[in-house]
Amino acid sequence: MTAPLKSIEGTGDLAGTSLNAVMAEIGRRARMAARVLALSPAEQKNKALASMAANIRAQKARILAANAEDIAEAKAHGMTDALLDRLKLDDAKIESVAAGIETVAALKDPVGAVTESWTRPNGMTIERVRVPLGVIGIIYESRPNVTADAGALCLKSGNAAILRGGSDSTHSSRAIHAALEQGLREAGLPDAAIQLIPTRDRAAVGAMLTGLDGNIDVIVPRGGKSLVARVQDEARVPVFAHLEGVVHVYVDKAAELAMAKTIVLNAKMRRTGVCGAAETLLVDRAASATHLKPLIEMLLEAGCEIRGDKAVQAIDARVKPASEDDWRTEYLDAIITAGLVDGVDAAIAHIERYGSHHTDAIVTSDAIAAEKFLSQVDSAIVLHNASTQFADGGEFGFGAEIGIATGRLHARGPVGVDQLTTFKYRIRGNGQTRP
Repeated sequence: MTAPLKSIEGTGDLAGTSLNAVMAEIGRRARMAARVLALSPAEQKNKALASMAANIRAQKARILAANAEDIAEAKAHGMTDALLDRLKLDDAKIESVAAGIETVAALKDPVGAVTESWTRPNGMTIERVRVPLGVIGIIYESRPNVTADAGALCLKSGNAAILRGGSDSTHSSRAIHAALEQGLREAGLPDAAIQLIPTRDRAAVGAMLTGLDGNIDVIVPRGGKSLVARVQDEARVPVFAHLEGVVHVYVDKAAELAMAKTIVLNAKMRRTGVCGAAETLLVDRAASATHLKPLIEMLLEAGCEIRGDKAVQAIDARVKPASEDDWRTEYLDAIITAGLVDGVDAAIAHIERYGSHHTDAIVTSDAIAAEKFLSQVDSAIVLHNASTQFADGGEFGFGAEIGIATGRLHARGPVGVDQLTTFKYRIRGNGQTRP
């Protein structure tokens, strides 16, 4: 068997037939590894995950040095502060990566779990049982921690992973992947269970989207709108994804002002570059006299640019007028669009018109308004009196997430180990035939 090429330098180092041959071999190796993983006991997978976490910690210096190379290259290419925040690793983030792997290891193994069983009148017993999806391709930008998160989640759920990190996180991803490979070897599992595409060549993404001769079962993109749009347009295999996160916080007339200020500030400014960051603030017109000015001034003082409707512009001269496009924009930066709406029904209508079905929140002490919002807002994640930045698999208790899906088929919301399985039916009889 031909081993995948090790080179990751340059952007066109594996061109034409050479690239095609390497990608095809990666697909074949992943399929063989997936068959091994599907039958691997939970104890063996957990041993690999524990070794991975230990190796991440032991190789921290090497990972940070690799990340410093990526940061230097990104700054030289003019990467924004928000995207640099996604890319940068430090001691705390390395520990978080390792701890995240351990959290995944501690989760209940979904493979083989019987989700339902029943007995037919003819005496046959039928079980619905969880099984792995197979081979999962993950295409991502920046965030080198995705290398570990995706690899760990796929392994726990019995799936082989083919990882294609962004060119801006090449060195970091390679260093993290080396620690994952070592963990697989120490547990007696195949290296091909988690493979990292060994080139920055963009053609590798196109090859993955074809499905690698039927060897990729699902594609998960994590990155900017252009990447996700390309994957959704070109993929010949199913895709778990969200195109963008136009996330709303609606402050109802019955909202406690102190709570509203805390939630809005966290939802927007905790980390502006994550997909759960609030991009639009809606305030009930009935609360404008008491709530609007404190919220707007708080955001401005925190360094957030505001693009508002006329009522919001009247609060402070620093507020810029909002265009029609602003209401549909995922800024991923310290910018927010803000406006007044006539109550919860108008907020729901606004979100339906401009939102992306990702994450939306209501702040209110009115239980009826909250329940209406929670039931009628058609988003993958809907919150009451909590920050939208909880849109994260780790915060859901999933250990980590491979991404957030806003589609309606199979997986929706944070995609964790359970969502990385499908099911089959096991039927046991004692000689039954169909008349």
